[in-house]
Amino acid sequence: MQDKVIITCALTGAGDTVGKSEHVPVTPEQIAADAVAAANAGAAVVHIHVRNIETGQGSREVALYREVVRLIRESGVDVVVNLTAGMGGDLVIDQEDPLKPVDGTDLVNAQDRLPHVEELLPDICTLDCGSLNFGEGSQLYISTPDMLRAGSKRIQELGVKPELEIFDTGQLWFATKMIEEGLIDAPPLFQLCMGIPYGAPANPELLQTMVNMLPEGAQWASFAIGRNQLPWVAHSALLGGHVRVGLEDNLYLAKGVKATNAQLVERAVSVVEGLGGTIAEPDDARRILNLKGHTGA
Repeated sequence: MQDKVIITCALTGAGDTVGKSEHVPVTPEQIAADAVAAANAGAAVVHIHVRNIETGQGSREVALYREVVRLIRESGVDVVVNLTAGMGGDLVIDQEDPLKPVDGTDLVNAQDRLPHVEELLPDICTLDCGSLNFGEGSQLYISTPDMLRAGSKRIQELGVKPELEIFDTGQLWFATKMIEEGLIDAPPLFQLCMGIPYGAPANPELLQTMVNMLPEGAQWASFAIGRNQLPWVAHSALLGGHVRVGLEDNLYLAKGVKATNAQLVERAVSVVEGLGGTIAEPDDARRILNLKGHTGA
């Protein structure tokens, strides 16, 4: 187990979950308030998506990110800010005409996934390290090697730490190649994402295999979605990783009991401490991950 275990809280995501729980934050004010509550509960890092205020759907609108980050930074609560840079990779295929534009497609190049990162200079931003059949139907997440090299180079220029989102073993292979090419500064930070159809299954033996594939000196965390989220806190911590919880990945504290982000963090704290671990403070996370310490533009 790590000397200090970093807890990340993934606050809202971009999935169609708003109608499934009243606790999923939508507005910048709600997202920022959940970030503060999660930090007070023990999260050193908050992972942030934003949502269209009217529809509740995921958004790439820079003004929404700007407002969330402003509210967090003005709250006086110390927390490491991790902004998603994965939006803009969605491709929906028409079965009769695969080149026909289909509602739900939101596909842009690597640079156009980063304007909020360029403006706000968060401590961390995500980099989804490969393409994926995303669930049932005909939706793909697109992140090609050329896109990834361009995106990682720009993130490196900005001095932001990329969190390498790994959904399957081939993506881990390619992320390691980018490290070898000098596109990722030390120590690399991996997030092993388990149970998302159809990537890596939430299988503890597979998690061990992926951990064995990590390059020397890497920092890493792992999470699993749904009912596996809280057990996965233990799996990840015991294998020497950091952990992630939050409403992006799971809506429940127990069967039939809907959770808040703060409650999920509190439960993660109790699991880690129950295993004999110590919870990292934000300054611990900055030291462990060698963050640049941006305070914003």
